[in-house]
Amino acid sequence: MPIINRVSDFHAELTEWRRELHQHPELCFEEHWTSDFVAGKLESLGIEVHRGLAGTGVVGKLVGRSDNGRAIGLRADMDALPINEINEVDYKSLTPGKMHACGHDGHTTMLLGAAKYLAETKNFDGTVYFIFQPAEEGGGGGDVMIQDGLFEKFDVETVWGMHNWPGMPVGEFAVKAGPMMAGTATFDITVHGRGGHAAMPNQTVDPIVIAGQVVGALQGIASRNVHPVDSVVVSVTQIHAGDAYNVIPPKVELKGTVRTYTDDVMKVAEERMRAIAEGIPASHGGKGELLFKWGYPATINAERETGIAAKVIEDLVGADKVDHNPTPSMGGEDFAYMLNKKPGSYVWIGNGLASPDAMLHNPGYDFNDEVIPLGVSYWSRLVETQLG
Repeated sequence: MPIINRVSDFHAELTEWRRELHQHPELCFEEHWTSDFVAGKLESLGIEVHRGLAGTGVVGKLVGRSDNGRAIGLRADMDALPINEINEVDYKSLTPGKMHACGHDGHTTMLLGAAKYLAETKNFDGTVYFIFQPAEEGGGGGDVMIQDGLFEKFDVETVWGMHNWPGMPVGEFAVKAGPMMAGTATFDITVHGRGGHAAMPNQTVDPIVIAGQVVGALQGIASRNVHPVDSVVVSVTQIHAGDAYNVIPPKVELKGTVRTYTDDVMKVAEERMRAIAEGIPASHGGKGELLFKWGYPATINAERETGIAAKVIEDLVGADKVDHNPTPSMGGEDFAYMLNKKPGSYVWIGNGLASPDAMLHNPGYDFNDEVIPLGVSYWSRLVETQLG
């Protein structure tokens, strides 16, 4: 695997950094220890450090051989998840109920590794900004950094992201122009009926029966309301109702998520969900309400920048190790906010084959430290290519 020789020299050091980060997981907007760790490493490398965007965000500024006015941004996420780790490793999470179950510890380490290498070599002209973002896991930290002036303070031409991908062999990458990750939304549906004795259902308006019909009808949105070549997922993930065996409750609450790749499809989903949530209960003499909250936009890679990323990766690992047409994920990613402001590309880096119990957001997941030098090499070669 043609990683940069100098990067190989500090692989062990970077592994120690990654495992220290893994032991100290912090949730969105609470990444105080992590922010201090990142800032400290950047400062030790002689990199100019800026703090405070989105509270715990960190941006490192490094000028190469000359400041020619050009600049690019490289982004890594820092936050963890509210999951209790089950891995029995000596660097296991020290905080019960929190763990790095998505590899953001690895993402942070790979970007720090690139900062270390590029600060030593400075084999580029212009400026690279190392963007360490909080609150990717549902907090929209990327959007908050932008609102706090990220691109006004650090005017980059392009912005780039990377995520580890369990199930893809180490040494392989995936990238394509267009959608890579889905846009997200959450919903709350409340079905109001009339409660009563379970032995006398005729005296009630049973919201559980109504809610069952609502759940079934929601599944028809994908098959009957959205064009067959488009994609949408409507998943009911929570149902809350009742407190006793012999009581029909007065209401049922349904909660869940919607995923699509375009705003137009998301609008169709919202409109149909509102008609279903209000119409079916009304037909039974009840009442339905929908609270629909738009989340992250879809992560859309720019064509030109994706071509650049693909070429850098091909030079690194070989053309046969690059999937140019991966199936987009229905997972959400708030790097989308940055791509909505600046052209760029978001790639997947193989984290190695994994069992179903070791995938992303699973208590048995762990970032593969063998990936670190490859990720660092990609970031470094990308900077040297873009700012050559």
